[in-house]
Amino acid sequence: MFLTLQDQLTGLGKRIKARRLALDLTQQAAAAKAGVAHRTWRRMETEGRASIEDLVRAAIALRCDEGIAALFPQVPATSMDELLAQQRQAAKRQRQRASGRSSGIGS
Repeated sequence: MFLTLQDQLTGLGKRIKARRLALDLTQQAAAAKAGVAHRTWRRMETEGRASIEDLVRAAIALRCDEGIAALFPQVPATSMDELLAQQRQAAKRQRQRASGRSSGIGS
C-alpha cells in the first residue's frame, strides 16, 4: 500500500506519542529530555513535522535511535570491485572508531 506524505507524517507523530506514553513521559518531560521546545514536541506529535535534528533528538530521548541507521541502508554492491571497496571503507571506519577518531555522520 502506498502512503502519502501526510499519511507518513501523521503516522510518525502517532508513533512518537505512543512511544512517549509507553515510557510514561509527559510532553514537557520528553521535550526537555530531547532538548527541544515543548511547542516543537507538540508539533512532532500532532503534525509529524520537525527538523531532522529534532527528530533525531526525539528518537534518542525515546530510546529509538538504533533504527535511524536503517532508514537509508547502504546500496548493495553490483560488482566484486564495489564489494571490496565497501569492505575497505567499513574496515577503515572501524579502525577510526577504535582509535577514537570520528569520520562524521555522512562518511
